[in-house]
Amino acid sequence: MQFIRFSDLCANGSVRGKRVFIRADLNVPQDAAGHITEDTRIRASVPCIQMALAAGAAVMVTSHLGRPTEGAFKPADSLAPVAARLGELLGQEVKLVTNWVDGVSVQAGQVVLLENCRVNVGEKKNNEALAQKMALLCDIFVHDAFGTAHRAEASTYGIAQFAPMACAGPLLAAEMDAIGKALASPKRPLVAIVAGSKVSTKLSILQALSSKVDGLIVGGGIANTFMLAAGLPIGKSLAEPALVGEAQAVMRAMQARAEKLGDVSIAVPIPTDVVCAKSFAPDAVATVKAAHEVADDDLILDIGPQTAAKLAARLMQAGTIVWNGPVGVFEFDAFAKGTETIARAIAASSAFSIAGGGDTLAAIAKYGIEQQVGYISTGGGAFLEVLEGKTLPAFEILQKRAIA
Repeated sequence: MQFIRFSDLCANGSVRGKRVFIRADLNVPQDAAGHITEDTRIRASVPCIQMALAAGAAVMVTSHLGRPTEGAFKPADSLAPVAARLGELLGQEVKLVTNWVDGVSVQAGQVVLLENCRVNVGEKKNNEALAQKMALLCDIFVHDAFGTAHRAEASTYGIAQFAPMACAGPLLAAEMDAIGKALASPKRPLVAIVAGSKVSTKLSILQALSSKVDGLIVGGGIANTFMLAAGLPIGKSLAEPALVGEAQAVMRAMQARAEKLGDVSIAVPIPTDVVCAKSFAPDAVATVKAAHEVADDDLILDIGPQTAAKLAARLMQAGTIVWNGPVGVFEFDAFAKGTETIARAIAASSAFSIAGGGDTLAAIAKYGIEQQVGYISTGGGAFLEVLEGKTLPAFEILQKRAIA
């Protein structure tokens, strides 16, 4: 992907003395008293801000927080706790500015935090007049919030249209590079793992990937629906019988590719063994069964060791791996072996791997393989839309501005 990198502008002196507007993702969780309970997103945004300061810029930063109502600001919507934490991390004052759309006073070497951008009327619908006002505030717009890259809003898309210059910050640039490497020009074989509770939430992803990948692994409740589609019993397991036809269509598409390329491993692998229980509970007794022996009162909560070993071997042969979703109920230790086997195979593989989605990141953290995954994507919805084959609005506008 062709786009302007903020790091390059800083390196060549183009930022000194300029007004830089950074759209960050500072949407952090808070407790009932408004205290920040986890600050990963704030810490992740610091390098871009430090880069701007070191380059001699006057820095403005904004973000959304929560789900405010446009034009109806409430104290709970305020970025005040974020400003305080950001100041601690930067080692300098970060002033919080309200009612900032019509003008902001900031000098080189200073950082100001512009109050919750989603309170501005017209933000979510990308109002052109609002976007133009935002663009007048800066000389350089920096998009550094991948979690919002799938939304065309005034502070993410509109401002990028009208700002004198628009570029990608280090976080967004890293996402764009990783996604391009994994999907636009992957080293083959390209293997995708798509797991989750429901086929319906990821059907379009499965359909899109079935024409691109060299291996499609399904897990979780999704795998149960595929087992139904293959004529296997699933007991009382979570599944979507109404989507068996769609699952079969994905299986046929992958099978057709397998036959065309003469590689049977491309076909969707259906579990040959599973781990069952009689109830959904952390202390439920786990029983490994052949896939065709699942009883009517069984719940399938994980793939079996034989299936996990086969999938791990497939991953070890991959050139690129895309991972979205654990293959079992990994939160319960008795039903976590399948996900752990997959995770450790990805970690051990020489393939370039990119992983995204909240549950996937939790599994990565649980098994301590952060350093062995090629790239960990921070945007849930944005990552899923990329897997669907959609062009994200942020990517689109930054590429347009790069060649304008």
